[in-house]
Amino acid sequence: MPLGKSLLLFCIAFLLFMTTAPFGFLYAVIRQSCAKRVHSLSVYFLELALALDNAGNVLMQHVLNDALLIKNEQTYYFGNKMETISSVIGKNGLTHTLSRLGLALNGFLHWIDKDHAFNSINYDVKLWKQKASEIQVN
Repeated sequence: MPLGKSLLLFCIAFLLFMTTAPFGFLYAVIRQSCAKRVHSLSVYFLELALALDNAGNVLMQHVLNDALLIKNEQTYYFGNKMETISSVIGKNGLTHTLSRLGLALNGFLHWIDKDHAFNSINYDVKLWKQKASEIQVN
């Protein structure tokens, strides 16, 4: 896709998000609070957190790749829209490809939630990528 078209689509999506997200968020919180569905609201917040984390993985991929990773053949890079930042940190923790800053962030996440990055690893992403590459080869 040409750069101009992709930039235009990004601007439209960003504008729509910025103008409609506050309304959608407030509507959901008020609706679920009035209906006394606290569990449902808890799930909603978790789903939002995951969606924002996935978006952050794409948005910040170049910064995160340069700041948090040691690059070699085992490095698993940030940028997959289907994966959280914690999942990438967990994978690089397993392959010992986190920089000092990456190790510090992993330690902070571990302090907040024991084994957070390791437990957040999305193995389905790796399988999906493998299947996609096999389809391209055939």
